[in-house]
Amino acid sequence: MIYTLSGFFAAIGGLLMTSRLGVAAPTAALGYELNIIAAVAIGGISLRGGEGSIWGTLIGAAIMQVIRNGLVLMGFPAYWQPAAIGAVIIIAVMIDQMKKARTQ
Repeated sequence: MIYTLSGFFAAIGGLLMTSRLGVAAPTAALGYELNIIAAVAIGGISLRGGEGSIWGTLIGAAIMQVIRNGLVLMGFPAYWQPAAIGAVIIIAVMIDQMKKARTQ
């Protein structure tokens, strides 16, 4: 069931990307992986245990987009933006680890 849903949503994502770009390119979404991992980590999904909610992920995606837009508006060089996103992931994982240590 989960694989079926995963395939369905991947197809929806492919259709949306194709309609946005106007062409079907297998390399169209390269580079989005870091943003997705950052959005999930910010949203509170544990990268070790997979605990979390869809609402946390949506909030994480919104926060991630605000951060990316803020970097652009501040004139942050494009080649340093992945490093800033990596720092956000590290901070989110550190916060998750501190929460887990506090509850144990």
